[in-house]
Amino acid sequence: MQPLPYEPQGAQAVQGAPRILVVDDDPTVAEIVAGYLDRAGYVVDRADDGPTALTRAAAHWPDLVVLDLMLPGMDGLEVCRRMRERAAVPVIMLTARGDEDDRVLGLEVGADDYVTKPFSLRELVLRVESVLRRSTPAVPAARLRAGGLTVDPVARRVTRNGTELTLTLREFDLLSFFLRHPGRAYGREDLMREVWGWDFGDLSTVTVHIRRLRGKIEDDPARPCLIRTVWGVGYRFDPTGGEAGS
Repeated sequence: MQPLPYEPQGAQAVQGAPRILVVDDDPTVAEIVAGYLDRAGYVVDRADDGPTALTRAAAHWPDLVVLDLMLPGMDGLEVCRRMRERAAVPVIMLTARGDEDDRVLGLEVGADDYVTKPFSLRELVLRVESVLRRSTPAVPAARLRAGGLTVDPVARRVTRNGTELTLTLREFDLLSFFLRHPGRAYGREDLMREVWGWDFGDLSTVTVHIRRLRGKIEDDPARPCLIRTVWGVGYRFDPTGGEAGS
């Protein structure tokens, strides 16, 4: 039997509150996460497998998905891929501690963040708040143009030489940050803090997103000219291109 959308018990969700889809085949974890998010003021739907998650999302498109990586029938990676074929919905993946390869795969297919099990419910809510906050800019901002790229922060659209690009939430934020600060080198810790809003975290998250972003904006991602590696420091956005850096 497919689970019905979670009915708020705390009557905390208000009209217009963000809708979150929680996808986990462990009923205890799903119940606890849904209840905590409900008390935090969100509208919560639930699904316990991949196909049900896609059905729930199609019926009521979520503002964010909390998605377990290990699901029966269709794993979280495939669910994320299929959702991203329709729209760039923010995704926070739940992964088992120590499964670094799986976490990297999750980021590669477009997850915006991940939380390792067992996790703190407060940490999860803080990450949800961070992702949602960055997906909806508080004030209108001017378009950014550099290196053949045009970034529209209001519409959250990016074009490269007139061709629209499909970027995830974090890729968009990362590119916007670079365009606002051209010519300055940033370490991965700096980017984690400025783009993800965290003073701690797995720095491989930054590395994976840099690689994905290069694959979308560089002529030759293997020899990047726009997002250049500054050895011993981190990365620098060079809008003029120039000699390629690895």
